[in-house]
Amino acid sequence: MPTISSLWRAPSVNPVTLKARSIPAFNPLNVYGRVFSISWFAFFIAFWSWYAFPPLLTTTIRQDLHLSQTDIANSNIVSMLATLLVRLFAGPACDRFGPRWTFIVILLLGAVPTALAGTATTPGGLITVRFFVGILGGSFIPCQVYTTSFFDKNIVGTATSLTAGLGNAGGGVTFWVMPAILDSLVSRQGMTDRVAWRVAFVIPFILITFTALFMALTCPDCPTGSWSARSRELRLHHEMRDAFIPTLRNPKSYDLTTILTGDSSHDAKKLGSSRNHNNCNHLHITVHDAPTQEDDILAAASWELVEKPTYHRSVKAIASLPTIALVVAYFCSLGTELSVNSILGAYYFDKFPSLGQTGSGNWAAVFGVLNAIFRPAGGMFSDIIYSSTKSLWSKKVLVHVFGVTTGVFLLLIGFINPQSKAIMFGLITGLAFFVEAGNGGNFSLVPHVHPSSIGRFISSDRNFTIQRHGD
Repeated sequence: MPTISSLWRAPSVNPVTLKARSIPAFNPLNVYGRVFSISWFAFFIAFWSWYAFPPLLTTTIRQDLHLSQTDIANSNIVSMLATLLVRLFAGPACDRFGPRWTFIVILLLGAVPTALAGTATTPGGLITVRFFVGILGGSFIPCQVYTTSFFDKNIVGTATSLTAGLGNAGGGVTFWVMPAILDSLVSRQGMTDRVAWRVAFVIPFILITFTALFMALTCPDCPTGSWSARSRELRLHHEMRDAFIPTLRNPKSYDLTTILTGDSSHDAKKLGSSRNHNNCNHLHITVHDAPTQEDDILAAASWELVEKPTYHRSVKAIASLPTIALVVAYFCSLGTELSVNSILGAYYFDKFPSLGQTGSGNWAAVFGVLNAIFRPAGGMFSDIIYSSTKSLWSKKVLVHVFGVTTGVFLLLIGFINPQSKAIMFGLITGLAFFVEAGNGGNFSLVPHVHPSSIGRFISSDRNFTIQRHGD
């Protein structure tokens, strides 16, 4: 069970995969803490920029470019279309080139149109710019694959839901930040609205570029080092199988060096010690020489090293029943979230006119910002239940509980149709918890399904949901 001190203490690791078994979120000097922090922050900045247009489209950009409602709707559609296309290729790219470089390329490709957002002077120009800024929406895929690559199954649900929740909150924070930047430029710098909204997009461009460069310079591809060396690791894992599997028949009488080398001789022990040192030296971590607990070794038996993508492997991963089951679950949870996000501001403005445009937008932003709390909560609950029951069914049941309760809240909002702001905001907050925690619970199941094709699996799972609900 994770403790408070694990938030900054160097984590223990799985002796075979070298994945961390806790999250040193407040320790950027540790490689696992650094990867965790840069993953969620890069995703946060990407979503901030991707959603930066809607808060300013209501009046400022709409009046400047003389946009019709159709123009705005079309710009929303093409933005989602770009994300759909990028996510389609991001999964295989993660499996082939590694999630770190896939992440960096997506960030840099999205940073350029973000800087050029102010060059739009016509509705067609806005649609074009928003299409290319939509590239940033694909950052979700490498964010999740990168996180999964560094954290073991006992904690990966919490890790992935935290990076996803904190990152996705950028889509809510932007409803506060972009208008604040605009107002500051107008009131303090004396700019006109026409100039200020264009200058405002320079800020996310700077942050995205800096974050991508920081990731490139300070973070490794995966716990074992370079992504290009994964085939060597795969061969070593295959060589370990013969020694590893018999050991599991008597899990309390194994030696870690034997597991790592496939030989219990003196020379093999020296080889195992050397390999252990070489793999861990650049990570500044400590792998315990003494045998770990039985579940460490059983988890290592999954052999989850990501394989080079092929057509046969991709089809097998995408078309399997476990993949389809998770796609349907995520279709319901994220689909509901996207649908509510797209109309909530207008719904509040229509139902409570006294809020005004700014007030309605602020309250609508809360639904997105709550991702920072509720998505991680879903992953944490899933990990806790899984740790207690040792059964994957506990995670599956939890996802269904979240889904059914989400439906109950949707029915309550529809049938009650509250006229009180307190009741309405309370019901929407309850809905936010179960739908967003459902997303987090779904993330915790992902590492158990086709771990050797994790990028392609996440890409198909998330892409189907975006395609069905994005517009």
